[in-house]
Amino acid sequence: MYKNSIRNILYPLFLAVAVVGGILIGKLSSRNGFETRRSIAPAANNKLSYTLNLIDRLYVDSVNLDSLAEKVLPKLVEELDPHSVYIPAQQYADANETLDGEFDGIGVVFNMATDTVIVLNVISGGPSDKAGVKAGDRIIEVDDTVVAGRKMNQDAVVKMLRGKRGSSVKLGIQRQGVEQLVPVTVVRDVIPIKSLDAAFMIAPHIGYLKLSAFSKNSHTEIAAALEQMRQEGMMGLIFDLRGNSGGFLDQAIRIADEFLPADKLIVYTEDKYKRRQQQYSSGQGRYADIGLTVLIDEGSASSSEILAGAIQDNDRGTVIGRRSFGKGLVQEQIPFGDGSALRLTVARYYTPTGRSIQKPYSKGVEEYNRDLLNRFSHNEMFSADSIRFADSLRFTTPGGKVVYGGGGIMPDIFLPLDTTNMSPYFMEVSGRNILYKYTIDYADRHRAQLDAVENVADLKALLDADTNLLDDFVAYAAARGVRPDPAGITRSRELMLAQLRAYIGRNTKLEDVGFYSNIYPVDDVIVKAIEVLESEENTPAAAE
Repeated sequence: MYKNSIRNILYPLFLAVAVVGGILIGKLSSRNGFETRRSIAPAANNKLSYTLNLIDRLYVDSVNLDSLAEKVLPKLVEELDPHSVYIPAQQYADANETLDGEFDGIGVVFNMATDTVIVLNVISGGPSDKAGVKAGDRIIEVDDTVVAGRKMNQDAVVKMLRGKRGSSVKLGIQRQGVEQLVPVTVVRDVIPIKSLDAAFMIAPHIGYLKLSAFSKNSHTEIAAALEQMRQEGMMGLIFDLRGNSGGFLDQAIRIADEFLPADKLIVYTEDKYKRRQQQYSSGQGRYADIGLTVLIDEGSASSSEILAGAIQDNDRGTVIGRRSFGKGLVQEQIPFGDGSALRLTVARYYTPTGRSIQKPYSKGVEEYNRDLLNRFSHNEMFSADSIRFADSLRFTTPGGKVVYGGGGIMPDIFLPLDTTNMSPYFMEVSGRNILYKYTIDYADRHRAQLDAVENVADLKALLDADTNLLDDFVAYAAARGVRPDPAGITRSRELMLAQLRAYIGRNTKLEDVGFYSNIYPVDDVIVKAIEVLESEENTPAAAE
């Protein structure tokens, strides 16, 4: 059992405990109103454990040491590095959910953009699907509590809908064409979280993968998607890691192994004792023969950088986008007896050429967290010329390509943020969420047609047939106070059409595939990746 003592939490962090620090009590003497207890002074590195023992044994008032530990540990760990973190027991499940790849719930994707829980999609074969919940339904009541029209926090609604598998939740559903609320009882069950957002053929012979995190199931998901696309004629791949903040190191290694020939160094780590662990490709990967591009940006971190670095340093493919985040520290998660845990940085990782891509953190967490803002203010998002690397951080790949360490992966092809098509009209309809709300309204009005969509071709045919889509949206926005701006609409026409089609596509059973298959024409990074893969310079033979 977990005792009411700080020892069970803090002492694993400090090997020098009171036995070494010593509480050797001598005589008491009085001076200036204080009692002085003579003892052997602890060594400097034992001061913390020594002080904790004093509080535990001698402090005059009762102290809830569990509560004290919860306050001390976050501040203690914060002094180490930006990525070591203490996870309280009540936050443990949420902190690990994405990486674990599952949670207990009812199996719906919903949004509350209109202060009502709108079901966008129902997970096929999941609890809600079995109970009869449909896309387009509005959840008005949860266990007899009204959740619509109350400006409830979305997290609060999520908490009401989730629960232990096997438990049930009663929903009151408003359904189009039905006057009364439809009562539905859903028995909660395990819901898988897919780290692979989308996988589809984006162009003839070119596949597209969008990975949101490196969870424990990522390699399995990707292997299945790659096999499917190969059967569809894939000869080149766009691997989109933008916004992917990382996850399990072993998943990045296994995924990189799929694209590398045998005996290529993928990554190595070094701990404080300079003990090195090296990971090489097995030669069992099935996709070392395809053209490859990897997309990164300032949101790509950790395992994303390991994968991108392995591809870049082995001259295996082309990295495109903007400089990645710059996290080269490896954490180990150490559980405590009360359900809390410590994620402690235990090593640094290095790319195959020997690069450490960890950006500096010596100025503290606050300055570290301002790095991306500083990049923006220094114009880095718009110009590669604003990025400077020290010569001491210069490395060369086996193919002669110059790469740099010390702060993220610099792409082979830099593409800046593109704001040229963002007119004031677009910024208003987007900023006020009018564009997104329109797509929900559109889905309601075309629910039967959208439910009939089975693949990307079906979705394209449906949306292509609606030649009045943009005009209908402009009228919708005007009815909500946004006056039409012909010049602004012309400037942002392609961007707005792509977003309208993408959000509508996400309201089908295709989910994120419906989104990405429609948004990519206005995504300069994806367009460039297609161009690179279609060029003669990036044939599989040249990449080997």
